[in-house]
Amino acid sequence: MWPALTGLILAAAISLHFWWRRSFDALRRQLDEQQRSLEDQKTRRDEEAAQIQAQQQAVFNSMVEGVLVLDADNRVELVNRSLKALFSLRADVTGQTIIEAFRVPELAELVKRLQEERTMPSYAFELPGLEERWVEVNAAEVLDRDGTQRGAILVFHDLTRIKQLERTRQEFVANVSHELRTPLSLIKGFVETLLEGAKNDPEQATRFLQTIEKHTDRLTFLIEDLLTISRLESGQIIMNLHPVNLHEEAQRVIDDLRSRAEEKKIIMENGVPADLSARADADRLQQVFFNLVENAIKYGRNEGRVSIGGKSGADGQVELWVRDDGPGVPEESRERVFERFYRVDRARSRETGGTGLGLSIVKHIVQAHGGEVWLESNVGTGAVFHFTLSLE
Repeated sequence: MWPALTGLILAAAISLHFWWRRSFDALRRQLDEQQRSLEDQKTRRDEEAAQIQAQQQAVFNSMVEGVLVLDADNRVELVNRSLKALFSLRADVTGQTIIEAFRVPELAELVKRLQEERTMPSYAFELPGLEERWVEVNAAEVLDRDGTQRGAILVFHDLTRIKQLERTRQEFVANVSHELRTPLSLIKGFVETLLEGAKNDPEQATRFLQTIEKHTDRLTFLIEDLLTISRLESGQIIMNLHPVNLHEEAQRVIDDLRSRAEEKKIIMENGVPADLSARADADRLQQVFFNLVENAIKYGRNEGRVSIGGKSGADGQVELWVRDDGPGVPEESRERVFERFYRVDRARSRETGGTGLGLSIVKHIVQAHGGEVWLESNVGTGAVFHFTLSLE
């Protein structure tokens, strides 16, 4: 009996062991599956979070405005591409404080005011540095569901171009007012003198009337030049482009200005190759040559030389130049000579009757042809004005 009972107990123990083993294996498989499921869910959540962050970064990077996102400790969480370019950021500033990342006290002060006042109107300031750079900042808090501040978002607008245009407009109005006021004041003064009795003296009256005519002509030239620049800038002047022989166009200008050159005993030379041509508007090209050669005669030395030259380039363009042997242009003025009303020597320019717009007109006409214009000069050795045109 005992052997049978022992065998029964042993069989039951073995069955229990295998049942427990199968149950343990099933439980372990279930736990493994749950673990894998949790890991898969975490991976999907991480991938979704990374995708959302990448989408946000792509949206921010596509914005023209600079975007800065800060956390609750005013540390940088996100900087878009436009902001990096605006502040010339080369290193990764994520995790840095706003003062460490940008080193702009006005920006740190703005964030501090945002924390204290909770709202912040737009604020404009100039960035420190060698180049002029103005920005306008709009700031807003980032709050959680409980209304607790979790950080801030700042949007930066580049105002540099607007500020420069405003300054250019102000300078333009001031310059035009000054250029108009001077001849008008002289005309008014001579007219008053004539009315007070000078008209009864024929010799004096004639001299005064000649002066009035001179300044009236100057006003006319000034207004015509202003209208020309305005039409060129607005695109109202359409270039009539066709093949033009450059040697012939240069010769026409030399012939027109020969008498003025002879007054100063200046030798005029046409060094443009006889077969050199370009695609251009002949009338506007005449303006370019005329203004450059006239300037060369005005500011060149007596008994000097003014020459026009040209050559074809390998890049499908023609390069032309007008050279004089006058006093030259100081280095600080070479980049500004093409600005409206800019004069290297204001007193001498007025004596020679210039409006201060000739080189600006040259620049606009050349640019309307798709070319470039520049100056090479050394003080005491003259000046060379270059410009390019297309061969076809």
